Amino acid sequence: MKNILKISLSVFMLVFFMACTDDDYDIGEITAPTNLQVETAILGQSDDMPDGDGSGEVTFTATAQGAMTYKFIFENGTEVTTASGVYTHPFSETGTQTYNVNIIAYGPGGTASTTSVEVEVLVTYEPPADLLEKLIGDGAKEWRIKAEVAGHFGLGPVGGNLPTEWYGAPANAKAGVGMYDDRYIFEEDGTFVHITDATNDDPDPDPSGTVFGRAGLIDEIASCSDCETESGGADVLNVPYNDYTENWFITAPGGAETINLTGNGFIGYYIGGDHRYEIFDRSGTDELILRSTDGNGEFDWWFILTSGEGAEEEPEEEFESEYDELLWEADFDTDGDLDTSVWNFEIGNGENGWGNEEDQYYTEDNAVISGGNLVITAKAEDTEGFDYSSSRITTKDNFEFTYGRIEVKAKLPEGAGTWPAIWMLGSDFDEVGWPQTGEIDIMEHAGNEQDLIHGTLHYEGRSGGDADGNTIMVDGVSDDFHIYTVEWSDDHIIFLVDGEVFHTYENNPDSAFNKDFFLILNVAMGGTFGGEIDPDFVESSMEVDYIRVFQ
Repeated sequence: MKNILKISLSVFMLVFFMACTDDDYDIGEITAPTNLQVETAILGQSDDMPDGDGSGEVTFTATAQGAMTYKFIFENGTEVTTASGVYTHPFSETGTQTYNVNIIAYGPGGTASTTSVEVEVLVTYEPPADLLEKLIGDGAKEWRIKAEVAGHFGLGPVGGNLPTEWYGAPANAKAGVGMYDDRYIFEEDGTFVHITDATNDDPDPDPSGTVFGRAGLIDEIASCSDCETESGGADVLNVPYNDYTENWFITAPGGAETINLTGNGFIGYYIGGDHRYEIFDRSGTDELILRSTDGNGEFDWWFILTSGEGAEEEPEEEFESEYDELLWEADFDTDGDLDTSVWNFEIGNGENGWGNEEDQYYTEDNAVISGGNLVITAKAEDTEGFDYSSSRITTKDNFEFTYGRIEVKAKLPEGAGTWPAIWMLGSDFDEVGWPQTGEIDIMEHAGNEQDLIHGTLHYEGRSGGDADGNTIMVDGVSDDFHIYTVEWSDDHIIFLVDGEVFHTYENNPDSAFNKDFFLILNVAMGGTFGGEIDPDFVESSMEVDYIRVFQ
């Protein structure tokens, strides 16, 4: 049921006039938005429950002629601005309460119209005592991003249930960006304290600090024209921002315990949006796993918080392979052409750039053995109507195997737009197609994200942008050789770089990964993964020292 409330409007207008000695400029009439109306829809409202179902959620829909944006102002200090005029607010005070909400419709030139509405809402949810005790502690409990563990910060699809499904930051990978020195305090009176630099308060308190956030969204709280950016300009680093306070409260929409912050309060990485952080998991001692959807509705962002000091982290056990007998090796010791009894060349650009909108044309000329290495070179040159050439080679029908440890020692190309890959496909690819055949990406790298290594599985239900994988930062992948490894058995598939595990898949009898696979090596250009190509790119190579398969 919706209540349409039309309240008398208090309208104010700002009109600007410009003049100079010689000319008069007519900028036309600037008028404030008119006919501002607000509809309210209380979740679960019915004839039997006029104040809602007890969740406390109310959706406000504001409309006005000539309005560009709308601001909702709530009594608890929350202020939300939206272009659509639609906002769902979670009220939290237990019982049936009446709230006054102010709405401002903004038009051109700073003109505005205002109104207010009253809503009577029932809230039956009370945060459990153990959750409040965990958050508040003795009243001075400080929370921080748990930087020392992998996956402490990352992203995935909106509504996904796998933390950091698309990207998880390795341990301490975001050092120096303005996030790890932040502290968050949930005080008993509902005050949320964000200390933006916990290292500069000795001997005297210093409110200055820096924060980290999403480009375009972080401008909501601070602008920094000369701040450094990373990841292709998507993240803004070390934006100057002082300590501040807001309010916090707990709701449980749909049964999901959620921390709500008023105003522009945030945790970890500024993403705008509704400043709500769902508590995905609070079972760990002194630990919370949170997720929140960004203001663009593009990603769910994941954070691990801890109130511990982090000094007693147990060291990870060194990985030990179960395979020790060499089955097959390519050592590339003899300069010249590739052995075509083992390696096949795939020629051309495939269908739709090999299904990925790639920009290169594959030839037999761009892969040679030189200096004891296999060298695959991508070049900026006109080839069969394409702007780039490269090579793609496979062991299909010549060397295929099931299970084992695959090690590849390689140095990667560099340059924006390069996309080297060392990977495997199921031997039944021609019969069942992709992704049903299964794909094991031992190593993928995009020159637009230098030193970020991807290890990924594609299979039915988890493919393309929803694939099953993780990433790891590896210094100097284009300067030095590193060992890229997959340990593959009927129980698991483990991804490693230089012996460090960064992703594990639990294999099962029904998966696509219990049959023969073949190897593929290539350097693509551009496409859906490689991204924008540097217009000054000339050429760059992937060099492979050896490939070894153990069983």
